[in-house]
Amino acid sequence: MTSKTKLIHAAFEAGEGILRLAPTWVPRSFCIPGRRIKLDPRDYYSFGAHRGGIDERWFSSTTKADNGPLTTPDEGLSYVVHEDGGETHKVLLLDVVAELGAELLGDEMWSKYGKWPIYSKFFDNRDPLPHHLHQTQEFASLVGMEQKPEAYFFPPQLNNHGGTFPHTFFGLEPGTTKEQVRHCLEIWNEGDNKITNLSKAYRLEVGTGWYVPAGVLHAPGSLCTYEPQWASDVFAMFQSLVAEVPIEWGNLVKNVPADKHHDLDFLVSMVDWEANVLPDLKAKYFRPPVLVRPLAEMEEEGYIEKWITYGNEYFAAKELTVLPGRTVKIRDAGAYGFITVQGHGFINRHPIETPALIRFGQLTCDEYFVSAAAAAHGVTIHNPSKSDPLVMLKHFGPNKEAPTA
Repeated sequence: MTSKTKLIHAAFEAGEGILRLAPTWVPRSFCIPGRRIKLDPRDYYSFGAHRGGIDERWFSSTTKADNGPLTTPDEGLSYVVHEDGGETHKVLLLDVVAELGAELLGDEMWSKYGKWPIYSKFFDNRDPLPHHLHQTQEFASLVGMEQKPEAYFFPPQLNNHGGTFPHTFFGLEPGTTKEQVRHCLEIWNEGDNKITNLSKAYRLEVGTGWYVPAGVLHAPGSLCTYEPQWASDVFAMFQSLVAEVPIEWGNLVKNVPADKHHDLDFLVSMVDWEANVLPDLKAKYFRPPVLVRPLAEMEEEGYIEKWITYGNEYFAAKELTVLPGRTVKIRDAGAYGFITVQGHGFINRHPIETPALIRFGQLTCDEYFVSAAAAAHGVTIHNPSKSDPLVMLKHFGPNKEAPTA
């Protein structure tokens, strides 16, 4: 065995199928941080001002961020942390998945995908994002990438303020024509191309969420968002000015074949028209939380669990609350990662806690990855607090137990 292989197996065996993960911070040059993801305020420009502020933290990620030529070699990738004999070791989760395969992800997921096919993140921007889409597989494959459907959930613990515009534009109004969208691209350099005039904004509600298929235009509002998504960082921005900040044409065509960068008809064709002009768009894509079991039964056992991402074939997510002073055993179908957003305690014998402030590069005990076997057997979670709930958000790949709609 190589030293890396030994480290991977040592971490997996010592953790009894549960892996501790280090925080993964990601900057965006076109964003202004909302400062709600617990990063120390001295550290928001740790990648350098030229890279933009840090407004994302990625979870359970084997997907590299696509931030242009200045992207660092491991940007967006999660590290497994293993402490042994007073020494702290780190290894990429990407390498752990490749080494352990089905032992980590389960036979079904490994045989179908041969990888961990999703990741999640906190997205924390002060202002709204441009109206944009993530290419469908048809268009993403033209540049060697994969489609990126995604989902949103707005955690109360991370939304002490709503930012400048806690509303999200979704899709296009019924009756919108392709010619109207094309015209918005034609006038890109004239300032605001007014593409959101063709859309509708929905007020965002803390404790609820949305599902956004690939190919659907959306301009995410300024709430801090938990986002399970497919393992890709592909996008195309269709709005030329947001919060008085111009958006470069390059952010529209960064994942478009070079010979199509100025082919307006091609760019408009990336919009999944039928999915964008639905007359009942909210009914189709809005995701209120759904109780996993009857509330009284769960409270009697010491916890409350809700599906917060569901109704798609790609990923799912739950919010788990362990009540103060209670110990519970929770079983799940499939491997998952989780991030703790409130409280402290233990999962099996691993400490879990929610830091109030995190320095860039600091290791924490708020994020873990649970293997398929450990999830199926059940993990024991203990909340020792007399008053504070222990709350975690759990991100899965395709999950057969999730509600279908």
